[in-house]
Amino acid sequence: MIEPEDIVDYATAHSDPEGDYLYRLWRATNIHTVHGHMASGHLQGRLLKMLVMMFRPRTILEVGTFSGYSAICMAEGLSLSPPLPRREGVEPPKCSEGITSPSLRGRAGERPESSSGVRPLITFEINDEMEDFTRKWIEGSDVADLIDFRIGDAVKEAPKLGVMFDMMFLDGDKRTYVETYDALFPLLNKGGIILADNTLWDGHVIDPAYDRDSQTIGIRRFNDLIAHDDRVEKVIVPIRDGLTIIRKK
Repeated sequence: MIEPEDIVDYATAHSDPEGDYLYRLWRATNIHTVHGHMASGHLQGRLLKMLVMMFRPRTILEVGTFSGYSAICMAEGLSLSPPLPRREGVEPPKCSEGITSPSLRGRAGERPESSSGVRPLITFEINDEMEDFTRKWIEGSDVADLIDFRIGDAVKEAPKLGVMFDMMFLDGDKRTYVETYDALFPLLNKGGIILADNTLWDGHVIDPAYDRDSQTIGIRRFNDLIAHDDRVEKVIVPIRDGLTIIRKK
């Protein structure tokens, strides 16, 4: 009998390699952290990079950095694709005093210098115990100048930046996905993309045995909300633990 893991292994073997640095990060995450399985991993990481190259966002917000694997993958996509020309009718990202928006710097198609106030990918991790581990790996990567790693609650801190985003990756506390979505949706540009991770939750979303599990309940609430939100188009991709792609109309 063919097991789902066999299909994943086959898909991984026939996708682009993750590269030595990401492999070492994945290994270190699983050896030195309690919840190493939370790292995106090879197959999903290549998908995140590909989606960034396809959508070509100017600014990305990530909620839940963990060990930095997904942030590095998305930054790889940013490094290989210039941002799309600004669409008519879409307001440029507004910035609070003292912060320079990367989309407002340089000539068309250029990425900002690392000295800019806000880098193209801003990622928040609420667990300060991860900071030493994660910062080392992000700063040691080839795409470090594209990543702004911050410790804090994205729901509270992201609105203070005064930046509008073209893409968001939600991978934080599953119990509060709905609240995170509601708080950050106004920061997403029209036509922008939200990628929500773990939306199938290892199948628990359809398993009555998990009816009292708070994380499962949180994801079910989120999935139901998105399914009935007429402000967006959406599709759940059954890769790894489920990835929902949401487009703001």
